Amino acid sequence: MQQIRMSLRGTAVVLMGKNTMMRKAIRGHIERNQALERLLPHIKGNVGFVFTRADLADVRDKLLQNKVRAPARAGAIAPCPVIIPAQNTGLGPEKTSFFQALSIPTKISKGTIEIINDVHILKEGDKVGASEATLLNMLNISPFSYGLIVEMVYDSGTIFEPRILDIKPPDLRVKFIEGATRVAAVCLVIDYPTLASVPHSICNGLKTLLAIAAETNIEFKQAETLKEYLKDPSKFASAVAPAPSENVTTAAPAAAKKEETKEESENSEDEDMGFGLFD
Repeated sequence: MQQIRMSLRGTAVVLMGKNTMMRKAIRGHIERNQALERLLPHIKGNVGFVFTRADLADVRDKLLQNKVRAPARAGAIAPCPVIIPAQNTGLGPEKTSFFQALSIPTKISKGTIEIINDVHILKEGDKVGASEATLLNMLNISPFSYGLIVEMVYDSGTIFEPRILDIKPPDLRVKFIEGATRVAAVCLVIDYPTLASVPHSICNGLKTLLAIAAETNIEFKQAETLKEYLKDPSKFASAVAPAPSENVTTAAPAAAKKEETKEESENSEDEDMGFGLFD
């Protein structure tokens, strides 16, 4: 608890107390804030309060990070599965019968007991027996951990589960867009205009008007470009044709010029000599 309080210092305050006292304190404030009454059903068991004005997700993460390793004790309920890895235990051969009683495959290696394979000794929710607790303590394995966990979150009169804190703004935007898309699709099918479907209806209406204008003599501003393309398709071809690269256009004349210069230099050399090779 001290380690948790130190990690939250300046960010949050942890208060623990008896449940009856916490209920009495909350009832004393219900007259000024009726929403506090929602906390009463959740004050049961070994619970406490963490008060903060900081980001709730950050405080939750700090709480979960501060845990203390704890050994397995007989009669406790395993909060997580426990697996004993294959290893050399360092125990003498006299402990072989103990491993055999727990059906753990072993062999003697260099005078000590070696566990051959990983052994799944406890499942989540199993009750820890005396043999399992003794074995884990002999192997110096502390499989469990103790710390605070977040049961519920109270914020501005609303109580919700802590997994809600994992939802980020991008996730909300994606869900909202998906919902708006479905609403628009349904409204378009049943011809019921809404704020989500009106832009699609306008777009579909414009497409219909353009199709009518293409087949008739009706003209309006948005259909002028379409009619020009229909009258002269070559304009459309020139509009979508890729523009020639400047490097290609300049490279061709440069190459031709270089070739012409080379031919002139060869001719001038022959004229300067004045005679052939065999003259």
